Amino acid sequence: MNPLAVTKLLSDEHAVKILTATYRIPRSANYLSIKFNIPIAACYRRIRELENMGLLHIIEKVLTPRGKRVSLYQSTLKSAYLTFENGRLKALLELTTGPAEEMEEVWNVAQIQ
Repeated sequence: MNPLAVTKLLSDEHAVKILTATYRIPRSANYLSIKFNIPIAACYRRIRELENMGLLHIIEKVLTPRGKRVSLYQSTLKSAYLTFENGRLKALLELTTGPAEEMEEVWNVAQIQ
């Protein structure tokens, strides 16, 4: 995982709302879309991005009264720490599913120019 990509995703308003809403209680994409006024396509896009980074996962698939199978998502992010020290961007993510993962990206003048 790239710390810059993590920083970008964790600063996205929709992603933060999804992570916050699914921290304790699994929620469907439809619920998240309606509750936070997120267009359903954007909601699914953020869900996929969060899943790909390991910050969200499907906890259960349920059948609705109409016979449609719906995924319930739950956040795996327990805490996140982002720092910039001595030209290095660091991200420390603590997940509910395992040990903390530390990522670091070194920035130098050649990368910036």
